[in-house]
Amino acid sequence: MSFFKPNIDLLGRIVRGVCGLGCLGGAFLLREHVVALIALAGSGVFMLFEAFRGWCVARACGLKTPL
Repeated sequence: MSFFKPNIDLLGRIVRGVCGLGCLGGAFLLREHVVALIALAGSGVFMLFEAFRGWCVARACGLKTPL
């Protein structure tokens, strides 16, 4: 289970949380466009999962991210 161990700090969690909420807000605004709604809502939920978990999929795969 080392793939899912926390790998971001508080700043990274805050940034991912804000971006996740922004994506969910964008999905709400684009609710007439089903594909955009699904893409933004899915991205927003995933970013909120990363924020709450303290885990970044890019970092878990070995990519270096600035936050």
